[in-house]
Parts: sequence; structure tokens; C-alpha cells
Amino acid sequence: KLPEVARKEVNREVLRLERSAKESTEAQVIRTYLEWITELPWDKRSEEHLDLHEAARVLEEDHFGLNDVKERVLEFLAVRHMKAARNESGRSPILLFVGPPGVGKTSIAKSIARAVGREYVRISLGGARDEADIRGHRRTYVGAMPGRIIEGLKRAGTKNPVFVLDEVDKLGASFQGDPASALLEVLDPAQNDSFVDHYLNIPFDLSEVMFVATANLVANIPAPLLDRMEVVDFSGYTSAEKN
Repeated sequence: KLPEVARKEVNREVLRLERSAKESTEAQVIRTYLEWITELPWDKRSEEHLDLHEAARVLEEDHFGLNDVKERVLEFLAVRHMKAARNESGRSPILLFVGPPGVGKTSIAKSIARAVGREYVRISLGGARDEADIRGHRRTYVGAMPGRIIEGLKRAGTKNPVFVLDEVDKLGASFQGDPASALLEVLDPAQNDSFVDHYLNIPFDLSEVMFVATANLVANIPAPLLDRMEVVDFSGYTSAEKN
């Protein structure tokens, strides 16, 4: 059940494949492209079951302490629940978990996925310096591949997973582009319903994805990117709690 724009592109590539020699490089490139298209979750969704009491139980079961964080997560889920009950289409904020390493930022996101019944997928952005890490490579390059966002959705198998963007404060920039700028489009609710990966070259709807970002330091995150996220501070564990 492809969107009309995607179906036209696929039909065009199928015609090219039929005209190409079976063992040619061009045929292999087209075949790989069509495999990516067919394996993406264009219309597959997890059935969300949002029960705040169950969510509170899951968070308490998975994590000791962190009461302020768990309370903020429950508030976030409660607002989503209210909007769903009223059939309101307003987009929820993107949570940014900030704190030192090893305090449970990523595992809290995993608990959120378990609590709401969505698939969980995580990508690490630490050290990413190429815009193609987010947007993918154009098919004119040898060995071109989609970006990490599309790759993560393929792994999740659904179009509405909990998607963790790990270490957004460690994004770099180089002559190959600024991945932070590309990430702006991914996280912007006004644009991400038609996100275009350079490899696919057709729009993919990211509006149903629940993005959660993690970072060690807020100061290292570009201001436009930080503006799209709501900061949740993790103070870390005391020595007594660790024991």
C-alpha cells in the first residue's frame, strides 16, 4: 500500500529493471533500491495501548529512584492520552534526556516503548559528521545507502516506533555537511510528514514516530535543534543509591 508518489517511482524503476541486462551493475542497484522500498513499513503500525497505571508500574519496575524523571515521563504520556481521547492532532514535544553517562537515559526510553506497546529502535549519533548519516546518499554514489533514520525504521518494522536519538550533543560538522541541520527536518512536526531521504528520493511520513533524544551536555546542542525539544534533567545516582 504505497503512497501514489512512491508507486510512480517504483513503477518507473521496475520498467528500468526490465530493460536492463540481468547481471549488469545497474540492475543490481535498481534491485537493491526496490528491496529497500518494499521492506519499509509504509502502512504497518504498532497498536498503542496507553494505560498510565501500567506505565507507572513499568517505570517503577525498570528503574530505582529517578522519581522526578518518572513523574515528568508520566505527565508526557498523560498529555498524549488526553489528546488521543479528544482526537486532537496537536504534536507532542520531543523529550531530551540530559545527564551524565550511565544514569538510565536510554533505558527510560526503552521502558516508555514497553509501556505504550510500541517497537523500540535506537541510533547513536556520536561522532556523526556527514549530513548523509541522516539524509542518506544519493544513488549516483557507488555503494549508496539510506540514512540512519530510514534504516532504523526498517529495523523497527513499524512506522510509529519509539525512536531514540542517542548522543545528539556529540554531532559534528565537516565539509560533508551539518547533520544537526538535517536533524531539524526530522524533528520538525511541520516538515517530517514528508521527510525525503536522498537514497529513496520519495517522501516518507515520520509524523507518527515518537522521538526521544539523549545528551550529556545541553551546551553542545545547536540552539535551533534544542528549541524543538523539551529538556528532562537526570541528576544521577548518589553513592547510597548505587550500593
